[in-house]
Amino acid sequence: MKKLALAAAMAASFAAPVKARNLSDPVIAAPVVVDDATSSSSQSALVLLVMATVIGVVVAAH
Repeated sequence: MKKLALAAAMAASFAAPVKARNLSDPVIAAPVVVDDATSSSSQSALVLLVMATVIGVVVAAH
């Protein structure tokens, strides 16, 4: 009787992982990439715009 119980327990332990397997590929979520709000090119354009405004105000004041 012990051998029968041992055989049943071993068969159940080997059969459980077999039933849990899935043949399809696992689904992996893509990493989230967040872009910066400003880039160096837009910052340099903003600096040039401010400088042009200041120069325009100085020229208009004279």
